[in-house]
Amino acid sequence: MDFTHLDNNGNIAMVDVSGKPGTLRVARASGCIVMQPATIELLLQEALPKGNVLTTAKLAGIMAAKNTAHLVPLCHQLNLSWADIEFDVQKDRIVIVATVKTKESTGVEMEALTAVSVAALTIYDMCKAVDKTMEIGSITLEKKTGGKSHQPEGYRPKTSILVMSDSISSGRGIDRSGQVLREGFEAAGCPVGEVRVIADDQEEIVSVVDEWTAGGVELIITTGGTGLGPRDVTVDALLPRFSRKLPGIEQALFNWGQGKTRTAMLSRLAAGMIDSSMVICLPGSTGAVSDALEVLVPAIFHAFAMIKGEGHS
Repeated sequence: MDFTHLDNNGNIAMVDVSGKPGTLRVARASGCIVMQPATIELLLQEALPKGNVLTTAKLAGIMAAKNTAHLVPLCHQLNLSWADIEFDVQKDRIVIVATVKTKESTGVEMEALTAVSVAALTIYDMCKAVDKTMEIGSITLEKKTGGKSHQPEGYRPKTSILVMSDSISSGRGIDRSGQVLREGFEAAGCPVGEVRVIADDQEEIVSVVDEWTAGGVELIITTGGTGLGPRDVTVDALLPRFSRKLPGIEQALFNWGQGKTRTAMLSRLAAGMIDSSMVICLPGSTGAVSDALEVLVPAIFHAFAMIKGEGHS
């Protein structure tokens, strides 16, 4: 998980995750404690002086997962949805596996690793009276899912990006939003064919989009021209072309944007299908397109399996 970094002054600081959406995140970690076979036998017979070792270790590990932010400096305090610990008792060792889930803005790797560590320490404490040879080791993160670092396998659509701006198209400005989108979709594995900059002109917008849909572009992202100004014509140009609207995408983008800035309510976001191409119209600011990437990637890719008739799973 992202729990610390250096700020602009070189000081240690928490990573700001306020700009990341909450999603289901899961982490699984494991480790082991090696001990004498005779100690294993006493443990299984519940004949050790301090009582039931594994039950106590499980409770300790779960409590540790819930309190990781109090143990590891700069670690985010998370609301855990679920935590569990399993033990595989072998001849000369106990393997510990912890699984932790959350629906927060950052992952739970540290919680899973902490759970394994404290469970192992608890076993050590409860067995040390009869075994001085115990060793704790092999603590590792086995798996994590959720968030940007986990991009599920699957189809990635052919993508092109259209930037609408009078100033940029005339050379009076520099395109940043289009490049942010290119980098974001390429990082997610999408083949981005083109980033084209044009003026705020309805006929030209329709012409380019028609060219791309006819050429097999499956995902068209536009940026710019979604406001209320007289030259903000992107939505006016493309909305009549939609064969299907995609209100769920629009609502997700609106909700995320408005949660960060109240003026997001003034943007005329639009999403829909033109023939077999998905078109999503975003505002022109770099902040807005960065927010959109947080919402769209990787969830949007599931739509293309549905479009190809592969079902909802």
